[in-house]
Amino acid sequence: MKPMRYKGYSARIEYSDEDGCFVGRVAGIRDLLTFHGESVDEVRQAFEEALDFYLETSAERGEMPNKPYSGKLLLRVAPEVHAAVATAAEVSGKSINQWAAERLSEAAKN
Repeated sequence: MKPMRYKGYSARIEYSDEDGCFVGRVAGIRDLLTFHGESVDEVRQAFEEALDFYLETSAERGEMPNKPYSGKLLLRVAPEVHAAVATAAEVSGKSINQWAAERLSEAAKN
């Protein structure tokens, strides 16, 4: 299942049986930004409205809104994994960064 996306932000959405609606929150930011709706269309509209309001309010206050991730990722792995990755990247004619970015992108799509 792919996340709902808008303006580069993603939403995590769950169904609340207790409330009888979908409840969502913007993922990948430090601020807590939530929304809800009774249908997919309603929750999508609420997500977009909440995010637009958040971005506008941040701009009015002169504050930088939390942004989706920068794309920089630091990983710590066992030396033997590092060696295997370096070898796989070299064999494929790519840098470790290129090779790892492709593998991570493939894994994130599943």
